[in-house]
Amino acid sequence: MDYRSTDQWNESLWSRAEKVYDDAFPEHGRKTLTIIRRMFDRGMCTLDTWSEQGEVAAMALTSYNLQDKMLVIDYLAVGQDWRGKGIGMLCIENIRKRISAAMPDCRGIVIEVEAERSKENEERIRFWKKAGFHLTEYVHSYIWVPEKYRAMFLSLDGDSTLADDGKKLFETITKYHEKAYRGRA
Repeated sequence: MDYRSTDQWNESLWSRAEKVYDDAFPEHGRKTLTIIRRMFDRGMCTLDTWSEQGEVAAMALTSYNLQDKMLVIDYLAVGQDWRGKGIGMLCIENIRKRISAAMPDCRGIVIEVEAERSKENEERIRFWKKAGFHLTEYVHSYIWVPEKYRAMFLSLDGDSTLADDGKKLFETITKYHEKAYRGRA
């Protein structure tokens, strides 16, 4: 599996990763191409891809918050044909190694998961727990979407206190969204 990580816009790479992105996330849950390009222009995101013979099997869009010293995984998806083969765990391990090498002071990795109890959401939470993430109790509501979310956190510095502070983790996530959508953080 060929792992690639870039913080520079690459039209060709994105067009291959976009297939996985579009299949994995409903239209209302995806950022538009305009927003994603703007995020690259602002230097605020990284695209990770995992490919086999040029076909993107998995992709992730992440952003590092220098102030909070945390990596936000905005999107991570494994293509339908590639699921159940350990690629998701490989993705997390590669991202963890990349951020630990590039930002040794990184405190951890944070993601948001839908809080609604459903089979699909519980399977996602189970995956993230298997990857070492801790689910917080705090339930966050956004004003612009009806879904409620919870944060999950993987500590990289041995400090487990953040794993219990969902409200604090959502401050980091919210800063990321505000910068992505409105250009302020």
